[in-house]
Amino acid sequence: MKTFYLLLSILFSLTLLSQNTISGKIVNEKGKPVSGANVYIDGTYDGATSSETGDFSFETTSKGNQFLIVSVLIYDTYKQEIDVANFKNQTIKLRENVNALDAVIITAGTLESGGKARASVLKPLDIVTTAGSAGNIVAALQTLPGTQTVGEDGRLFVRGGEANETQTFVDGIRVAQPYGATTNNLPTRGRFSPFLFSGIAFSTGGYSAEYGEALSSVLLLNTQDEPDQNKTDISLMTVGLGVGNTQKWEKSSLSVNTAYINLAPYQAIIPQNVDWNSPFQSLSGETVYRYHFTNGIFKLYAAFDSSKFDINQENINFEDKVRTDLNNNNFYLNSSYNGVFGTGWHLTSGISYGYNNNKVKYDVNDVDSRENAAQLKLKLRKHFSNYFNLSFGADYFITDFNEDFDNNKDLKASNGYDSNIAAFYTEADILFSKNLALKAGLRLSNNSLLNETNLAPRVSIAYKVSKSGQFSFAYGDFTQTPVVDYIKYSKYHQFESEKAKHYILNYQFTKPGQTFRAEAYYKDYSNLVKYDTRDIQYNSFFNNNGSGYAKGLDLFWRDSNLYKNLEYWISYSYIDSERDYKNFPTMATPDFVANHNLSIVTKYFITDWKSQIGFTNSFSTGRPYNNPNEIKFMNGKTKSYNNLSFNWAYLLTTQKILYFSVSNILGSQNVFGYDYARVPDANGVYNRQAVTPTADRFFFVGFFWTISKNKNDNQLKNL
Repeated sequence: MKTFYLLLSILFSLTLLSQNTISGKIVNEKGKPVSGANVYIDGTYDGATSSETGDFSFETTSKGNQFLIVSVLIYDTYKQEIDVANFKNQTIKLRENVNALDAVIITAGTLESGGKARASVLKPLDIVTTAGSAGNIVAALQTLPGTQTVGEDGRLFVRGGEANETQTFVDGIRVAQPYGATTNNLPTRGRFSPFLFSGIAFSTGGYSAEYGEALSSVLLLNTQDEPDQNKTDISLMTVGLGVGNTQKWEKSSLSVNTAYINLAPYQAIIPQNVDWNSPFQSLSGETVYRYHFTNGIFKLYAAFDSSKFDINQENINFEDKVRTDLNNNNFYLNSSYNGVFGTGWHLTSGISYGYNNNKVKYDVNDVDSRENAAQLKLKLRKHFSNYFNLSFGADYFITDFNEDFDNNKDLKASNGYDSNIAAFYTEADILFSKNLALKAGLRLSNNSLLNETNLAPRVSIAYKVSKSGQFSFAYGDFTQTPVVDYIKYSKYHQFESEKAKHYILNYQFTKPGQTFRAEAYYKDYSNLVKYDTRDIQYNSFFNNNGSGYAKGLDLFWRDSNLYKNLEYWISYSYIDSERDYKNFPTMATPDFVANHNLSIVTKYFITDWKSQIGFTNSFSTGRPYNNPNEIKFMNGKTKSYNNLSFNWAYLLTTQKILYFSVSNILGSQNVFGYDYARVPDANGVYNRQAVTPTADRFFFVGFFWTISKNKNDNQLKNL
């Protein structure tokens, strides 16, 4: 027996002698102790938990080099190969997990909407429930800072840039013709209804290297990945009718939306400020087919739009009214695939095709234009770690434009161009910590028509200064092919790309129910197109010697905590912008720029009335115009613009809604500018006529009915 105890003692002693002590201290990046961290040797049960002072110690029988693991919430897991025999009293520093919900994100120049947005200034409902928007995505965006209200045009004008300087993308693929056809001083609308889109990112500048051919901004529309259920939507409106249907299967779904608009009955009741021979009519539709693979999703989006109108417009240069008879047909097709493969790889690919045909008759003159445009895109993204992601890809833009002119007497002419733009880009996302992030990119593009290559660097950085506040800075170079009005004469003239540099400083504060943004910016324009004639024509002398700048401050405040059931936001923009371009004799502020813009949007939910009511007031100071009766160029200023709009959505039943809206309820007599005669009268005075809205107010009444198994679903989100 004594021999047995002796052997047991020897074995126990040998075991103790073969164990090693692992000890140390766990701290964060600021050197403060981290308690409750799990510390252990990988592949064993040997380990301990750090104390309140961050200290830990445990015994292990492992030998040689082993992996030590340290894990704890909100910090990245630490894994390090150690020499077991010599790891004593060591300090281990943990990094905060950059994927935490309160981690820094880059916000300079970007306003987002949608459920996936990390910093949303608009909700999906806002795009269509904002008073005065009338279901128009562009009109809702014009309540945000950085935009200009140009009532006679209707498109997006951003930070001193013309509307053609903003590009629209659906699921990352460009839309060549995003607006409906129109004529002089008659506002247009965006072609796309918000019915099929789940999120919007509106970049007012400094956008990603992934996107090109836009001097000012990009508008990114993302279609829904997955509808919630099978349903049918029916719309009966004072301006037309619409129907939509969604079918959902195990791995796929199909959504279809069609609408017929005819303003003739409406304009027969509501007085108009213009003379219509045939009011606006359109037949449109759009559809999205989705298929979910194991590792990705395929989407096919298609939209068509056929519209026409016939109008007589007064012109200061002619005794009789000028008749414009327009017929437009537009088709857009977009297919995309998003998926993952391998270890940390993400693939985005797509192709789009757009066709647009305008047949316009100006009195006796016929103009027939046709545009075919396509884009091919491939993007790869590699997730290396929580701190580093790398994206790279390529896209190819193809445009074929032709225009035929016939005065039906003695003149026929054809103009057009073929353009091919190949671009390659790469972009890195680096997160140094939960408080500091960097995005750096480079875009290389070659334009065959202009015979030039451009290299455009872009960089953004963000730093979180508090739990709710952060600063962001963005810089970028941007290029764009001159617009069709110029480039269609490329067979007579050699053009260059127009260029702009963006500098943006942003501060954003967010907490539940509240968002505040302040953003200062400076844009430097160069290579802008100039010409030497009154109007653009084939024998104008063109050059790229134009320049300009835009600088300003944008403020945005949104709050839903002030009063129960009340949401509101306030947008203010100040801009100082001048250009020497087109046929300008000197540097001057363009006629679409108002120095001060203010929008106040309110929405109030009245539970007892089963109603949502809203008010939107848009105000801007006067816009410049050129008065040839004065010596100084662009010396005139219109009076201030003001438009107070109201809407009311009433739930007759859960799935039946009665909707009413009216714009300019105060009856403000807004003036957008003045058209002057080309020659003076007998007294040497150039006469003028005011450019005003087509109607003092716009009234809308609609009935919307949803049919679905879920009796709580309705179209309130689509109004």
